[in-house]
Amino acid sequence: MVFPFVQNIFSEEETANLAKEFSSLLQKGDCISLVGNLGSGKTFFTKVLCKEFMIDDANSPTFALLNVYVGKEKFFHFDFYRVRSQQELLDIGIYDYLNDEEAITIIEWADLYPAVLPKNRYEITIVIKDDFSRTFRIEKL
Repeated sequence: MVFPFVQNIFSEEETANLAKEFSSLLQKGDCISLVGNLGSGKTFFTKVLCKEFMIDDANSPTFALLNVYVGKEKFFHFDFYRVRSQQELLDIGIYDYLNDEEAITIIEWADLYPAVLPKNRYEITIVIKDDFSRTFRIEKL
């Protein structure tokens, strides 16, 4: 996969294949920021990605804010959608999670609080097209 990587996706199966391919690049300490409108496929992409690491119970942490999964690797899965302020993230120790070199961090709705994101990360932007297909753009920042 060469970055920036851009692919038009026309089905859940294609999304799953992309998530599987992308998962092979991940290492402990990586952070993935996911950006996209409601229903764009952020959580579906995350579920498939986590399944590649033997994690079957990945789900949206919209109300919990954070889910922790352990499979082949440890994952911190954040959802910033309902976060009310950057201070709320600081209060839960966001930087402790982001600096854990033994875990992979995934952040949905990452664009809502860009100031807390690590400079070095994968950023995945998903855009829903008029025909309901999606364009995935993956950058390594």
